[in-house]
Order: sequence, then C-alpha cells, then structure tokens
Amino acid sequence: MSSEVFDCIVIGAGIQGSCTAYHLAKNKQKTLLLEQFVLPHSRGSSHGQTRVIRKTYEEDFYIQMMHESYELWAQLEREAGVELYRRTGLLVMGPENGKGFSRLKATMQRHKIPTVFLEKQEFSQHIPNVNLADGNGALIDTTAGVLYADRALRAVQRLFQSFGGVIKDGEKVIDIRPGAEVTVTTGSGVYSGRSLVITAGPWANTLLTHTGLQLPLKVVKINVCYWKEKIPGTYSVGQSFPCFIEMEPKEGEYDIYGLPSNEYPGLMKVCYHMGSETEPDERDKQTDRGDIDILVRYVTRCLPGLVPVPAVVESCMYTVTPDHNFVLDSHPTYGNIIIGAGFSGNAKRLAFWKVSVY
Repeated sequence: MSSEVFDCIVIGAGIQGSCTAYHLAKNKQKTLLLEQFVLPHSRGSSHGQTRVIRKTYEEDFYIQMMHESYELWAQLEREAGVELYRRTGLLVMGPENGKGFSRLKATMQRHKIPTVFLEKQEFSQHIPNVNLADGNGALIDTTAGVLYADRALRAVQRLFQSFGGVIKDGEKVIDIRPGAEVTVTTGSGVYSGRSLVITAGPWANTLLTHTGLQLPLKVVKINVCYWKEKIPGTYSVGQSFPCFIEMEPKEGEYDIYGLPSNEYPGLMKVCYHMGSETEPDERDKQTDRGDIDILVRYVTRCLPGLVPVPAVVESCMYTVTPDHNFVLDSHPTYGNIIIGAGFSGNAKRLAFWKVSVY
C-alpha cells in the first residue's frame, strides 16, 4: 500500500472523470486518476472522434448548464492550444404540434437561444438533400456544433498531468473501503484519498456495490453508424451542413441524430439514440441490429443523398437512468464519495459544467 494520501481519487478516465481530475489538479488538489483499461481505449462511452454540443433542450436546467459548459470548453481550447469545437448549427425536426417539439421551441425562446425557425416552403432551400416529414416543424440552434471527442480527451488528460495529476491506467478497481480516508484497491496497488469520485460509466454500479449502494442504471450498446454519400461532400462539414436531430414521432421511440461528414471523408454519422441492454464486459456478444433497421428506413426516406446501408458500424455504450437525466450527488452515507453516473448519452457536452461543482 502506498503511504501517499491523495486529496482525491477519481475512478474512470472517460470524459467525465478526466475533466473532473483536470479541475481538481488545476485547483491544486493532489489527484489520482484510475482507469481499468490501457489508454487510449474504445471500451466505454468517451471514444470516437465527434459528438454534438448544443443548447437545444426542453428542460431549463440543461440550457442553464450549457451556457457555462460552452465557456469552459472554450477555456480548455485556449489552454490546450487545440481546436475542440466547430460551430455547425443544429437542425431539429419534429412533429410541429407534438409536446416535445413545442416544449423545445418554448424553452429556447424563453432563454433567448439564437434560433432560426424554418417554414415548410423554405426548408429545402436552406437544407438541401433532406426530406422534411409531413407535419414536422424545423428549427436551427445556430450556436450548436461538433466537439472533437478523442482530441478533447487527450487534451484534458495532458493538461491534468501538467498540473501534477497522476494517471494510472490498466488498473481495475477491485475494492473500495469508505472512511475518513477512502481506500481503493486495484489489481496493482492500494491507494488512499480524502475523497473519491466515481465516474465509471457502465461500471458505476459494479463499483458502488463496494459502498452498499446501487442506482437504477441500465447499460445499452449503441451501434454508431456511418453512411456513404452518393456524391462526396453532399452532407459535409465543409459545405456547412449542420448536425441534426429528428425527434421521435411516437411514444416509446427515440430520437435519431446525425453529424456532417467529417471524421471519415465521404461518410455521414447517423445514429439511433438508444440501443439494446448489455453487460458492459460482454458488449460484443450483444448483436441486436433493430436500431440499424430503423436507421435504414429513416435514411431511405429522409436522406436521399446517402447509400441506405451503413458503411461502418462501431460500438459505444450509454448508461441510462429511468428519466434519462443524470445522477450527480454525494453518497447518501459517505459524504466524501461523489457519484457522477447515468449521463444517457449527454456526458461529452456536459462534462465541463459537471466538474465545476468540485
């Protein structure tokens, strides 16, 4: 057992844990960041090249959080000297008279988010190569854009270490003993910290078992699909094509979202915002493609410039709560253990707001 006592130990070096550790170290807290896999890896929820960042939410509290998140992402860009965000705008389409789309419009207007509302007759002029479904309305959040995910993760881990932070990867946590000093045991060592932050994504409940707590979390495997442009550049970021969200038309269905072709030239990222339940250590055994079938029908109907068969399918995991909002709180018994879990696909864009509470 190491005799060194850290001010804080953070478990999980995805975007949430890495940003948390970065802010702690920047605030002169002696911080250890533990990761079960060898970095970089693609086994969790933070890998991949791009994510959408937006202020387009139905709930007031998300928009309030995102104001600060944008500022903190810009601050990280300046510190790292690396471009992490590209403004593209976000096209949102949904049933014009539906509750979700109506709430979204009202919330954005209430918070004065810069928004362009597109009439049906002008839609194709502004957004070519997209078929707007009958009865759907459309708006553009002009502040939204693309976050460069892998690049951001590398940047924040590098800055964390520059502030004196310690990263130990390839160290799976096998025990946690709460107390005034929390003791964390891995396969390679034993570490002590005055506080502990658990940001372990799909493995959150596995770790919380050691503290006598379980949360209502469900882990799902997401098929991340890329679709070939029939004419290269049709949906590209270089041609100012926006990110988009197609809001679910029926109860029990989930949004479809997309990002302009960028990371893989000639391929557009279009995904279903839900997947099939899985065990995080056995996700490759989950082979359900029901979400891909939904996407094939959508691409065929609404994105005529894409070949309606995915050219590349990658994997990711979401950790989902019953209401699809996250858990960010101290442990009910041990106040020096902080839990961040269940971000339901929102972790990347919210990461920098989240850590500002520490």
